Amino acid sequence: LYVEVHDIRKKDPVAILQSTYQITAVSFDDTAEQVFGGGIDNDIKVWDLRRQALNYVMRGHTDTVTALSLSPSGTHLLSNAMDCSAKMWDIRPFAPEQRCVKSFGGHQHNFEKNLLKCAWSPDGHMITCGSSDRYLYVWEVSSRRILYKLPGHQGSVNATDFHPTEPILLSAGSDKKIYLGEIEAR
Repeated sequence: LYVEVHDIRKKDPVAILQSTYQITAVSFDDTAEQVFGGGIDNDIKVWDLRRQALNYVMRGHTDTVTALSLSPSGTHLLSNAMDCSAKMWDIRPFAPEQRCVKSFGGHQHNFEKNLLKCAWSPDGHMITCGSSDRYLYVWEVSSRRILYKLPGHQGSVNATDFHPTEPILLSAGSDKKIYLGEIEAR
């Protein structure tokens, strides 16, 4: 198993990164020199694209990683997993070996095993994750407090995102609906 990195101007992949287990979520760092991949082994692997080699592995989840999202500052990575946790990782060079700096809980994964997504607010002060309990969750990063638990969907909330300039959330669910919701500007 592997992760392929493509340049859309070329036919063949520019890098092929080896993985022992299936990868379910990927992200670049802000310089596109590193690739992050989370998968069914519960780990997040970090590959150096220049060397096409594994740099390090971030461990902390106890079930499949379903989503990865780079912070607006490029210094942290947000992961969501089927262990019903979202984790914030310090991805700066020379960070301590234990890179998990915060863990967020409250949202749910269930027997459907959907690949629930996560996202950062444009200012990096809030995060959001989908949930199988039909709610959209929003946390304040600094306090890890749930700010919003928004209802509306009749099925699992699979994808969420923040509007780039307005205090608006977007969510998509298994109920085949997409919702836009306004939140209090912070």
